[in-house]
Amino acid sequence: MSDIDGRPVRIDAWVWAVRLFKTRSDAAEACRAGHVKINGASVKPAQQVVPGDRVRVWVNHREHDVEVTRSINKRVGARIAVDCYIDHTPPPPPMELFASVPVRDRGAGRPTKKERREMEQFRGQR
Repeated sequence: MSDIDGRPVRIDAWVWAVRLFKTRSDAAEACRAGHVKINGASVKPAQQVVPGDRVRVWVNHREHDVEVTRSINKRVGARIAVDCYIDHTPPPPPMELFASVPVRDRGAGRPTKKERREMEQFRGQR
């Protein structure tokens, strides 16, 4: 492939090409917002990435920690994209760790003052 390996590539193009973001503009926006870091430092969209760099990306309320193995600047298929990085992202915590959210019955109306206070106390807002 002509657009693969060794050469430096813009970080916004790389994270888009390996399918961490759906669009390149989303990737560039995330860089500007500080959600993309190379080797621990926040970067601008034009920052160059090379094989061996460690990239941390915050996307969809989850942090991805990947190591660049191949530099690409064109979007490729999912099977090829997975070969371009090593995923060091820890697995998500099990669902049992999340407290069960109380659910009100449909049509029960507004919560009473007592129920509202209990919900705020449960959420830690009081």
